[in-house]
Amino acid sequence: MAIKQEQSLAAPIPRRLTRERNARQQRVTARILLLAPAVIVVLATTTYPLISALITSFQDWQLTNSPNPTAWVGLRNYAQAIHDTGFINAIVVTLEFTALSVVLSMVLAMAMALVLYKPGRVNVITRALLIFPFAVSPALKGYSWKFMLDPGYGIYAQLIGFFVPSAQGYIWLAHQGWALFWLAMSEVWGWAPLMALMFIGALSAISPEIFDAARVDGTSGLALFRHIILPLLRPILLTAMLLKIIFSLKLFDQVVTMTAGGPGDSTQTLNFYVYQAAFRDFNMGYASALAIILVVALSIFAFVYIKLALGKAG
Repeated sequence: MAIKQEQSLAAPIPRRLTRERNARQQRVTARILLLAPAVIVVLATTTYPLISALITSFQDWQLTNSPNPTAWVGLRNYAQAIHDTGFINAIVVTLEFTALSVVLSMVLAMAMALVLYKPGRVNVITRALLIFPFAVSPALKGYSWKFMLDPGYGIYAQLIGFFVPSAQGYIWLAHQGWALFWLAMSEVWGWAPLMALMFIGALSAISPEIFDAARVDGTSGLALFRHIILPLLRPILLTAMLLKIIFSLKLFDQVVTMTAGGPGDSTQTLNFYVYQAAFRDFNMGYASALAIILVVALSIFAFVYIKLALGKAG
């Protein structure tokens, strides 16, 4: 009798384990089904094109001669890039643009954040408006700045000519140095407000007691910024800088709509040079090699930056 009772008590245990196993399998299946669409989209739009470009970079494919790759050439396309003066110039221009746009964006964003982070009706409204420049498409920004810098009717050109009469009628985008500067400013116009919002959020998270204690100790405004605000904002500063550098290195839209790489090749960035190799020269194999070089360089930079900069901040 006792044995039968023990068996009856032990009998539900396997059934409970089976139900738990089935429930676990259903949860795993549900997660896979929910993730599957996103994984398929990523594979179709990112992984497959990247692998296809990698394969093409080892092939000779002149689109004007054949609709398909004609022969395997190994590393010839990559070797050609090393000796290509146009590619070297694109690297230099891209680095100059990146340095200029990142520094200006960070400085202006921090200045705006320090002014707008304090509570107030005007500040709240201004913060809400800061997102609009970034929401404008890069191609439209290029067209807008090209229009505003036109010496005949551009508002920026007219304002500069009003305050600096010697610059009246000056064609800003026809000068190599100024063309790159104004191209960078069109990027700063969109990015500085967004970065300011990021800095405002970080400043608002700092306890007011820290600022009160510093003021009681007689800390000056400059010392407060240097020794308290900057160290506390270091993680968000480094993150914002990383995003800005990556987006600057792959600039394309504004170059097409604002300067077309000119005058000469003074604003010919890496992405624009890859585009020209593919759709002006129709050298798909060489363009693919340049694109892979750009992807690898960005990946290495992001990895090293995160390890060194953000690792120390963490």
